[in-house]
Amino acid sequence: EKPVHEVCVDGFWMGKYEVTQGQWKRIMSGNPSNFKKGDDYPVETVSWNDAKEFIKELNARSSGAQYRLPTEAEWEYLCRSGGKKERYSGGSNMDRVAWYSWNSSFSTHAVGTNAPNGLGIYDMSGNVWEWCEDIYSENAYSKHSRNNPVVTSGGSDRVSRGGSWYSASRYVRCTERSRNDPNRRSSNRGFRLVR
Repeated sequence: EKPVHEVCVDGFWMGKYEVTQGQWKRIMSGNPSNFKKGDDYPVETVSWNDAKEFIKELNARSSGAQYRLPTEAEWEYLCRSGGKKERYSGGSNMDRVAWYSWNSSFSTHAVGTNAPNGLGIYDMSGNVWEWCEDIYSENAYSKHSRNNPVVTSGGSDRVSRGGSWYSASRYVRCTERSRNDPNRRSSNRGFRLVR
């Protein structure tokens, strides 16, 4: 989380919701999710590499639009409702904006069923951890460039952000960072797209 530093990102669009099981099935067929409760639930049990395969297939079917994973800087900017000093995505009332260990009944929930953040984006705190493009670096923030930072070398683990249905409250904060092998799959990890 430290050092605190200024970052500027170019304009981009981010998905209002995490990629859902219904969207995954339309592009990839099959459903890898542990919690198969409906098409409007986030797809989970997908690795970073699985997410990249989904994006490759989606881009091949999209006329003109190109999708990708968000950089860690883009993700945090939108998680904080456009760079505001928010503890959770949408404010300080965790139960209003996040599915986490205390209120989730230890399961994912349909996307968009909690309150959105200030930009109308849902579930950036809790529900499922979200893969980012960046390679994880413990010292990324002391090495970042000011404009459009992204870590593309120095290891293989990838960044995920936002916490999940299984996470304690400290892990669903806007600033929390996690690292995982890009081949790791778990029922508390999914992704969201930018273009």
